[in-house]
Order: sequence, then C-alpha cells, then structure tokens
Amino acid sequence: MTAVNLLDFDLDGLAAFCERLGEKRFRAVQLMRWIHQRGESEFERMSDLAKAFRAKLAGAAEVRALPVISEHRSADGTVKWLFDVGAGNAIETVFIPEDDRGTLCVSSQAGCAVGCRFCSTGHQGFSRNLSTGEILAQLWHAEHSLRRLGVGRSGPDPRVITNVVMMGMGEPLQNYAAVIPALRVMLDDHAYGLSRRRVTVSTSGMVAKIDTLRDECPVALAVSLHAPDDELRNDLVPLNRKDGLAALLRACKRYLERAPRDFITFEYCMLDGVNDSDAHARALLELVSARGPAGRLPCKFNLIPFNPFPQSGLRRSAAPRVQAFAKLLLDGGIVTTVRKTRGDDIDAACGQLAGEVQDRTRVEVRMQRGRERLSTDGKVAAPVRPLAPEGPLA
Repeated sequence: MTAVNLLDFDLDGLAAFCERLGEKRFRAVQLMRWIHQRGESEFERMSDLAKAFRAKLAGAAEVRALPVISEHRSADGTVKWLFDVGAGNAIETVFIPEDDRGTLCVSSQAGCAVGCRFCSTGHQGFSRNLSTGEILAQLWHAEHSLRRLGVGRSGPDPRVITNVVMMGMGEPLQNYAAVIPALRVMLDDHAYGLSRRRVTVSTSGMVAKIDTLRDECPVALAVSLHAPDDELRNDLVPLNRKDGLAALLRACKRYLERAPRDFITFEYCMLDGVNDSDAHARALLELVSARGPAGRLPCKFNLIPFNPFPQSGLRRSAAPRVQAFAKLLLDGGIVTTVRKTRGDDIDAACGQLAGEVQDRTRVEVRMQRGRERLSTDGKVAAPVRPLAPEGPLA
C-alpha cells in the first residue's frame, strides 16, 4: 500500500484521515503543528502522540519532501531551489529576503500552458499540475531549511517566511483544486499562520476562477495585465482571448468585495517598443477610471523590468522610459511601483523561472504563431488604440 503524503492535506483533510485511522480530530491539530510549525517528518519524534497512533502513521503515511536537485544563492541574498517532481520534470522556488519580510515565490505547475510571450516558463511548455503536497513541500522545505541556517531568527517569532506569492511556474487558477488546500494550510494558525494580506495569488486572468477564489478563499490578488487593450493583450497573454479585458476587470471589481486588501495589484512587464509608450500609459489610466469597463477600480500598478531570454525576441524597456511611464500613472492618481530586480544573477528574477519540463503541449508551434504577430524587433504591428475619447480622468 502506498503511504499517504500528509502534506497533501489541509486541516479538514488531515482530520478525515485521522478518523479513518480511528483517531479523534485533535490528533490532526497535533500533526499539523509537528509537520508545518516544527518541520518534523519522523513520526517517532512527535513525542506527544500516543505510541499506538505513531505506529499507525508509520504504516500508512509519510511527510514526503521534494528531492532538491540544486540550490543557488544570489549576491543579494535571494535563494533559488530546483526541485525534482518526477518523470523528467523539475520546478523552481525562490526566497527573497527583505529588511521587513521574507517572501517565497511558489510554483503551482510543472511548466505553464498560458504561453505568455515574455515568460521563459511559458516557452518551455506544460507537463502537469502539481499536487497540494508538492506545492506545500516548497514552503515546508524553504521555511525549515532556512530556519536551521538561522535565517531571519530574531524575536519570539521563528518564522523566516512571512509572505507567499503564487508567482512561480504555472497559472495557479488552472490548478485550483490543489491550490486551495495549500492556501488554507498557509493561512492556518496551526501551520504557517500567514495573514490573508500576505498570501498572494497571481493570475493571467481566469475570470470564473477569480470569482470562485473570492467566494472560497479570498487572499491578495495580483493580475498579470501587461497591456491596456485586447488586441495587444491577446498577443502577449493568449489566455485573454477567452474572456477579454472588460470581463477580467469586472471580475477584479467583484473580488474586492471580499478581498483582504482594498486594491488589486496589476503586474505590467515593460517591453521595449511593445507596451511602454505614453499612449499605453494613458490607455491604462482610462481602463481603470470611472469610464472603464468596471468603473473606477482601486488598484496598484507594479511595473516589472523584462528579463530577456533568447527565445522571446523582446527587449527590456530602458530605465528612463520605465520611469516616464511610471510618472504618467502616478500623475494620474494610481499608486505605481517599479519592481526591483532580485536574483537575476542566478536566473531567479521575475519571468526567468524555467526549471525542466517535459512539454506535451506543442509549445513551439503556439509560440511561433505569437511571434508572427509581433515584428522581429519586438514592436507590435498595429498601433495602440485609445479606449475612449481623450478627456480628464474621473
């Protein structure tokens, strides 16, 4: 009989498993604390569990960590792990230390089927969804391996990781069934006890799943926007062809009804000559104004310097262009930040996570179609079109 991986369970799932073993619910709380708070994987060392229960666990369950293929440390303190998830697939996870927090960027899939033009993960194709246990194993390993090294251990709270962002390999909402229990463990006070404000799901724009997430487990939401109109976004983010920008923005407005933050974060990768003109910035302001498809939408823009890779055919916007773009948004009343590039010396920066993926989605064919819509110098063949007549923003 194959042992059950206890990392696959949130508290309710763990309680149901304990009941199947003839144990009461409080045993699930004990197990969760041992596994996630203390990082213990050996049942014999879980000293407050009855010996009979430990014997049952030894025959039926395990805490199955992911094998670490490699670990790389950047000069700025960023750490990147490459984990083996079997069948020739490997995923990447990144820890980013800051003065006031430690952020872990977690993968949800082996590869990605969305195929954004500027993302090296998408250029590798897609193999499969990760299980809940494989998602949580990234956090479990990072938290407890860093803790053993003494990283971030000052004060009564031993936690190293204070924030989790589902921004690694994959589209989280395409793996919704596995992501939701993982989020619940991250939030559970018997496990990692993270605030909903400090757990972020980043999506390319799956409208129906954004609504479901709002209803079932609302955490902070980030949307990979990258364009102010459907024509350009269809080329850069192919998923946009399903619902379109108007439907996506209306879903974001609905999400705010239950979100732990009072704004949506829009991620915007700055691509030279593609989406970085003054006209694009003004169109973005119009998009989220009172005249936009969702009405005035409280939001923040996070401008991301593109991290080039050979297959993309795209270039990073020059720093002065990024700053000018940011100023237009700020002058329009929108909170705007420019993301610091972290870990680029170990290919751990935004858009660089690639791992190793046994593609089964003919990614090269799909990407070639996208490249044909973009000129070889990275410019879009069709000019940006205003979304509405020029006028003062509401």
